[in-house]
Amino acid sequence: MNIITGLLTPLVVIGLITILHYILPGRWITGYVQHEQTGAKLRYRLNALLVLIASVGLWYALGYYEIIEFTWLYRHRWWSLIGALIIGLVYSLVMTLSYPNVTDSFIKDYYFGRGFNPQIQDGRMDHKMWLYMIGAVLLVLHCLSFTTQHIIMYGSSINPGIILSTALIIWFVLDYCIFEHVHLYTYDIFAERVGFKLGWGCLFFYPYFYTIAVWSTVDRPNPDMSVIQLIISAIVFFAGWIMARGANMQKYYFKLQPDKPFLGIQPKVISDGKKKILASGFWGVSRHINYLGEICMGLGIASAVGHYDLLWPWLYPLYYILLLVPRQLDDDKRCLKKYGKLWEEYQREVPHKIIPGIY
Repeated sequence: MNIITGLLTPLVVIGLITILHYILPGRWITGYVQHEQTGAKLRYRLNALLVLIASVGLWYALGYYEIIEFTWLYRHRWWSLIGALIIGLVYSLVMTLSYPNVTDSFIKDYYFGRGFNPQIQDGRMDHKMWLYMIGAVLLVLHCLSFTTQHIIMYGSSINPGIILSTALIIWFVLDYCIFEHVHLYTYDIFAERVGFKLGWGCLFFYPYFYTIAVWSTVDRPNPDMSVIQLIISAIVFFAGWIMARGANMQKYYFKLQPDKPFLGIQPKVISDGKKKILASGFWGVSRHINYLGEICMGLGIASAVGHYDLLWPWLYPLYYILLLVPRQLDDDKRCLKKYGKLWEEYQREVPHKIIPGIY
């Protein structure tokens, strides 16, 4: 019975989040991506922040009234993980089979996807934004459940780093939900299709692997970190957040109002009269400073739990490195193809790819 309950848990939670997304009010936003046939810019109905608040409220109410335990997701974590893995695989397969071939290889089509921006009811539900919302809300619910388990296990001897790591993850998710509209202008939305990479990635990998720092240390005793160590972890995280959020916001406003200063920084533009590349502020420091920011956030979350000799928490920032370095190479190729000599000029103007002065 516990096996079936665990396997069905992610399906039920995903279903509830989806219902909340569908029935709760949202704001309609016109995005950056154009419809493949009509050329019109796609519209999106966004309400991730409201869905997150409602989901956490529902989790708390169910626990408070003892309908299910606060620690339900911790108690069923392993079978729930397997259930989510299966859901991600099946969803990715359905999305692949729903669209015509892109390449001659089914494996490539399954991994990268075939449909660019699938939507339901003209944007009332967009698959990409739905996937990110599901992953984000599930991630928070997992961390809250795991942290509650740690508090129950250790009482007054809890590891404050578990609390800090969870708080940083919640900040990370809140930031995404608050600025959900900004992500309509990011790489995933305009450059990737919906297949295994996004589908399985958001339904399984995102909400389960991103908890790895808390998951791997939740049943371990307090490592007695100093206040200074906790502060350093928080500083590393928020330094990364400033880089990632600042870069994304600067690019977002540049696309909307290319002549308007951002945080007092006058935009420096490389242009041929038709196309423009931003080359100042965050984007004048390195060509992908936002990637460095995401890596630093990962380092802050991993180091916060304090078990420095344990490998598992460090897999989180390592994953960002393995993900973002190849993405930077792909993005540079795509930009070179799109901008041509303008991109070559930008590379000369801003020579470093991710880390200023190093790489």
